[in-house]
Amino acid sequence: MAEVHLSKIVKRYGSLEVVHGIDLDVAHNEFVVLVGPSGCGKSTTLRMIAGLEEISGGELRIGDRVVNALPPRSRNISMVFQSYALYPHMTVRDNLGFGLKIAGMSPEDIKPRVDEAAGILGLEPFMDRLPANLSGGQRQRVAMGRAIVRHPDVFLFDEPLSNLDAKLRGQMRVEIKKLHQRVKTTVIYVTHDQVEAMTLADRIVIMRDGYVEQVGTPTEVFEHPANTFVAGFIGSPPMNQLDAIVEEGGARLSDGTLVPLPADIGPKVAAGAKVVIGFRPDAFAPKGHSLHAEDRWLEVNLPVMISEPLGTETIIYTELGGKEVQAKMLDPRPLTDGENLTFTLDLDRLHVFDGTSGKSLRT
Repeated sequence: MAEVHLSKIVKRYGSLEVVHGIDLDVAHNEFVVLVGPSGCGKSTTLRMIAGLEEISGGELRIGDRVVNALPPRSRNISMVFQSYALYPHMTVRDNLGFGLKIAGMSPEDIKPRVDEAAGILGLEPFMDRLPANLSGGQRQRVAMGRAIVRHPDVFLFDEPLSNLDAKLRGQMRVEIKKLHQRVKTTVIYVTHDQVEAMTLADRIVIMRDGYVEQVGTPTEVFEHPANTFVAGFIGSPPMNQLDAIVEEGGARLSDGTLVPLPADIGPKVAAGAKVVIGFRPDAFAPKGHSLHAEDRWLEVNLPVMISEPLGTETIIYTELGGKEVQAKMLDPRPLTDGENLTFTLDLDRLHVFDGTSGKSLRT
């Protein structure tokens, strides 16, 4: 069983601690994505799992073995890098089999493994080509194939799609999803792209400044963010967040708008308390253009600052509570900058966070 267990994992460079006591259990065959902004510690954590960075504290287990002191070759893991790291003078076939050759396997044993990986990834037409004669997506498939042939316990991916254009990234996400379904191996995947995280992961680990902010399924972290950081990081467009002061009847925004609070929040906050009101753009829409029935809504009249037509929907930028906010208009019509619209805010889909700690007040 290729389970991975991180217990109080720490990374220090001299006196500087960059990963602070991470606890994480990854189940056999689970696809876990580490996501967060640049410098949050996600790639460092992955490299400690791979054995490419020394662990400063804590315990790392793969299966039933503590591997803190084991070199990468003894951990039975395969890693796919952002840069592909293909040998430019070798054909696709030779690139796929090179690691097995170095490990001392015979050509007779290498060939079926290489053929298997090529079949899984659709590389058969390119086996005699050099990397220079491949597209970016084909090179990435070769890099994945080189990992597959080793039959590892764990696949590690370090931002493998960041060098590809947007269309190709979408295609490769599908390829990676199919690969996991066919190979059925534990995967730990690092990205800064929350769309990749949401579409690929069984569970997402959201990191910031070397700490884990939240672990959950894509649905859990989207619908129930633990704090304002997660709420602003997960979702595209991100969640709108407005400062407010609690008073009788709701929370008052800086422009005077009174937002009624959800029934389960009222007993948790006293009058005068600072809170952050959060709502997704699809919970804030021009009247008659929302996703849900408009039965418990707050109506506000606001001007259109900028609109972004996207075909089936339009993203509208306006201002509420002294801040720029985004709304999502379904079944859109042409809009004019400066045009006044009545917007409806779905009160059943509000998020409320503590104004000091940023932690969610909804449980």
